[in-house]
Amino acid sequence: MKKILITGAAGFLGSHLCDRFIAEGYHVIGMDNLITGDLKNIEHLFKLEHFEFYHHDITKFVHIPGNLDYILHFASPASPIDYLKIPIQTLKVGSLGTHNLLGLARVKNARILIASTSEIYGDPLVHPQTEEYYGNVNTIGPRGVYDEAKRFQESITMAYHTFHGVETRILRIFNTYGPRMRLNDGRVIPAFIGQALRGEDLTIFGDGMQTRSFCYVSDQVEGVFRLLHSDYALPINVGNPDEITIKDFAQEIIKLTGTKQKIVYHPLPLNDPLQRQPDITKAREILGWEPKIGRAEGMKITYEYFKSLSSEELLKEDHKDFSKYIN
Repeated sequence: MKKILITGAAGFLGSHLCDRFIAEGYHVIGMDNLITGDLKNIEHLFKLEHFEFYHHDITKFVHIPGNLDYILHFASPASPIDYLKIPIQTLKVGSLGTHNLLGLARVKNARILIASTSEIYGDPLVHPQTEEYYGNVNTIGPRGVYDEAKRFQESITMAYHTFHGVETRILRIFNTYGPRMRLNDGRVIPAFIGQALRGEDLTIFGDGMQTRSFCYVSDQVEGVFRLLHSDYALPINVGNPDEITIKDFAQEIIKLTGTKQKIVYHPLPLNDPLQRQPDITKAREILGWEPKIGRAEGMKITYEYFKSLSSEELLKEDHKDFSKYIN
């Protein structure tokens, strides 16, 4: 039985990856410090023989007893609200945490896949974004803590690959959504749905003409699975190229939820990207991957998930208290 370590296991994407690799017959070791993750996302796995969980911060030394075949490094705050509140932790998990896991992969002779992001392209001057585009990132802006953590993560991963011969894979994730997203994490899908369910006006930042491309979580997980088992070591985009403006997306949410809220406009945050669309030519050619779930289908499932949340969760203004982590 193959053994895999998944960091960020209690998060949105990490928990779905735990489900997938359990279903594929792997022994899964989940690891999370629970700063932004939630044990509710993986509690259904605790009773399983081939799942174990370590409550651990990967910026500290990581030890896994016995053999280890694969590592998926998905630990990191991923929401703008989170990484603006805990900027140093965001930088540390992308740098120190990645360094620790690459060292573990080297010692265990394990293959490691790191979760990078479309944010490494910054506010792109090239559209759509190919893997060869180097990006347009403000290193000292408020979003720089996340963007630069991920860019460093890619650099040290390739250094371990070329210098130490570690088997590495680099996944550039574009906007992904689905059940288990945190309601108040600042990203547009949970923000719009939460506002609709609470009867609030839908808030658009800027003029609403900025674009996003949304990939349903099961498609993203399939991309991870295929990349991990491929022979391709360079970065690869995995996302849905179906692009939509935020203004049009707000109208879709109003139609989906059957609510009557109006749309209100606020100033655009500094360095917020105006365009986001992946070029997935490499994913199609190398992995044989492309998204299968359209936005209408995926959003319907996601809306049903958010509707199932308790009123207490729905009305909670601040999802996480980070006070004990500030340093």
